[in-house]
Amino acid sequence: MAKKRASITDLARQLNVSVSTVSRALSGHSAISEATAKRVAALAKELGYQPNSLASGLRKGRSNMLGVVVPHIDGNFFSQVVKGIEAAASKAGYHVLICQSNENQAHERTNLDTLMNAQVEGILVSVSRTTREFKHFEKIRKRDIPLVFFDRILEDHDVNAVVLDDRAGGYRATRHLLEQGYRRIAHFSGPQQLNIYKHRRQGYEDALREYNLPIREEFIIFGEMKMDDGSAGMRQLLALPEPPDAVFSGSDFSAAGALEVLGERGLRVPQDVGLVGFSNELFSRLTVPQITSIDQHCELMGRTATRLLLEIMAEREPDFAPRHVVLQPDLFTRASSLRGAVS
Repeated sequence: MAKKRASITDLARQLNVSVSTVSRALSGHSAISEATAKRVAALAKELGYQPNSLASGLRKGRSNMLGVVVPHIDGNFFSQVVKGIEAAASKAGYHVLICQSNENQAHERTNLDTLMNAQVEGILVSVSRTTREFKHFEKIRKRDIPLVFFDRILEDHDVNAVVLDDRAGGYRATRHLLEQGYRRIAHFSGPQQLNIYKHRRQGYEDALREYNLPIREEFIIFGEMKMDDGSAGMRQLLALPEPPDAVFSGSDFSAAGALEVLGERGLRVPQDVGLVGFSNELFSRLTVPQITSIDQHCELMGRTATRLLLEIMAEREPDFAPRHVVLQPDLFTRASSLRGAVS
């Protein structure tokens, strides 16, 4: 059985003084004599007493807690964003409570209720793949809890947000393949209600138009952007009378699935089929060949979103215009898209 944690009441009982006297002694109140303060400090050390900082903060109207809701922490992207959030929050004196929606709107709603019950002072959210309504976020606004979205947002609503220029990322990825001489470029995309996948697809189409190439519906495959989706999508594309000679995938996971199928079919990457992914996951450097990918500046996104949230919390102006911060992507070129590379 775990040892019971010593409380401020335990200290007061053993010292035969009031709880308020112990509380004041621990906080260094001037009304407490030096002798009493030393007795309290000595017993606190002996019993291993640790103050409940959350309860203390709530009594003062502050929890010093920020809430975070992410779709998942699998893979590199969200784990690195959270790393950036925690670094910026800790520097400002805040703790972070992290919840996963597991790509489910109902879980996301429950996460927000949990964070409100924990009396967090602000919330950072990246919405799930299945999120299509805003009602549960309106509850946050009505409670006057500052709210900042990052990466994934619902575009029909004017919100504080930190996002990547996904359209520029999609354009750069596709333009790179075009510069390598590929002309029949397919695209794996995700749910179109999410800004990230819609914008990556738009960037892909922008690049094709720039080269006066047709946008072929059969070359755009929609899915959940998992490895299995990439495998199924690649098989679907290879079954076409005129298969693509390259694929820009809106996710490194589906790009990895495509790479596996190409290997099974005896097709060489990049000589026969070029491949570019998105998110610069750690495994993209471990595949053979390594996968060219768009980097999203994960930690920077986390730090930037947290700083924006802290600014809003400090100002507390109900009528200010929502702020939108856009980060620029980088293309990390690797062997999967370089026709001169050896796979």
